[in-house]
Amino acid sequence: KTNMSDIRRSLLKSNLPPMGPPGVPGMKRGGRGRAGMSGRKDYTPASWKKYWDSSEDVTLEGGDVFRIYKRGSAGPLLLLLHGGGYSALTWSLFAENVSEMVECQLIAIDQRGHGDTQTSDNVDLSAETLASDIGRVVDAVYGSQQPPCVLIGHSMGGAIAVHTAYYGYVAGLAGLVVIDVVEGTAMDALSSMQSFLRGRPQNFNSLQNAIEWSVRSGQTRNTEAARVSMPGQVKNTETGSCGTADVESSANINQNQESGVPLRADVIPEEDGDSGTSQVAEHSSTQTSTEIKLPVKKYTWRINLGETEKFWSGWFQGLSAKFLACSPAKMLLLAGIDRLDTDLTVGQMQGKFQMQVLPQCGHAVQEDTPDRVAEVLATFLVRHRLTTNKADFHQ
Repeated sequence: KTNMSDIRRSLLKSNLPPMGPPGVPGMKRGGRGRAGMSGRKDYTPASWKKYWDSSEDVTLEGGDVFRIYKRGSAGPLLLLLHGGGYSALTWSLFAENVSEMVECQLIAIDQRGHGDTQTSDNVDLSAETLASDIGRVVDAVYGSQQPPCVLIGHSMGGAIAVHTAYYGYVAGLAGLVVIDVVEGTAMDALSSMQSFLRGRPQNFNSLQNAIEWSVRSGQTRNTEAARVSMPGQVKNTETGSCGTADVESSANINQNQESGVPLRADVIPEEDGDSGTSQVAEHSSTQTSTEIKLPVKKYTWRINLGETEKFWSGWFQGLSAKFLACSPAKMLLLAGIDRLDTDLTVGQMQGKFQMQVLPQCGHAVQEDTPDRVAEVLATFLVRHRLTTNKADFHQ
């Protein structure tokens, strides 16, 4: 008989964020990657521009347009693949941290059906299609000038990274890093996924509302990460555009981020009956003339993950064997080690890959502890002589 704790552990390792407790305590470990973890939390949406040098829309043959975010121009290419339901912006704090530790360049891709990417078929999320997309985007951006590449994927993105490497969609592959996904645990958790998805709010009355839910539910334990990544996970129900478009088009947000003047963000998600619709609860507060109340807009999830169920098993089936068969330097980074399957256990004992466990964080490891993940990845890159460390970084 499966009890709730078993389901909870499964969810932590699945392709979707865990439900989490109503209130999430701050992490004990310090570090600049955990900004906003103490005191009154600011749920104002944040622009990607602090963390990335540029964003580009890459048009492929056939008209598909993929949104990418870039940082750096020298060193190995770290190609970042987000998990199911997330967007490229889940890597924002990690990108900032790791680029300060080692020489590297980074690209994060909004995968098909996610974020600001638009394709002719947004519902084909098969592993083969998603892996092929990655190869086509890299070819379009770099052509024959592609630098050595390290594929780094979280959850579903980790599975797609393995498929991409195994079937050779990206040439010049120098490394493969899979974050918090193991075949056996992921497959076991699939039966609970629809129930988990139905338990989430389906609508939010503002981006702040969505960001606060993300933090309070435990989807991410890092408020700063939620502020930049959550807009990429929802869309405006009136315009159909991703929440990132509203963040960037708001002159009020940009102006006040630059001047340091806070926007009102005192919204608390409340459940409206059984519908799962989040409502905004206004709180009395002293509002100065410089504070701006953002307009209320309805948002829903950018992608309906429940409708992608037929692809789930294809993401994870045979993942361990494919991962072990890939030739580049490999790392498996986990939030816990409760269900390491037999193939991976044997492979790890034989030294076929490096394993690192980062306890005390949730499923979105790169958001919860971006500085620690950056340290682990920087050490991995230097150890395998894929790059050199910067002056301030010591292994």
